[in-house]
Amino acid sequence: MGPRITVGVGDLAVSNQKGYEIVTHSLGSCIGVLVHDPSAGVGGLLHLMLPESSLNPERARQQPAVFADTGLPLLFKSAYDLGAKKGRMRVVVVGGSQLLDQSGRFNIGQRNYAAVRKIFWRNNVLIDVEDVGGQVNRTVGLEVSTGRIWLKVNSGETRYL
Repeated sequence: MGPRITVGVGDLAVSNQKGYEIVTHSLGSCIGVLVHDPSAGVGGLLHLMLPESSLNPERARQQPAVFADTGLPLLFKSAYDLGAKKGRMRVVVVGGSQLLDQSGRFNIGQRNYAAVRKIFWRNNVLIDVEDVGGQVNRTVGLEVSTGRIWLKVNSGETRYL
């Protein structure tokens, strides 16, 4: 694989560069949303932390990718700007673990996942593949040229989604 774009927590990247790979590490309660349009050769990855921007409107203005409701529209718009089309895009959702809060009191992972599902439902976006929940850390990557998505759980074997 060629050059790698690493997406940090509360950030996103979209590319149409052949040979590039977009990766994010250590998805716990955070959600990684990956999109790929094979016809346009466009791929993107969002690493969101929290469900709703109303939790911190100022942070949402400065860092929209932190929140599901501001990050998802930005991911899709950024992909569209590079020529992607909604009807052609494959959508993969990864993460949403319950790591720190074993008591289940906060359920950030579940709340993040529910927020993503709700936004997609409202916008008529279908999830093609998902790997969510549990009590694991996930690292995920997207090969921009091919659309191939790989996943590592708890630094284990790599598998493809």
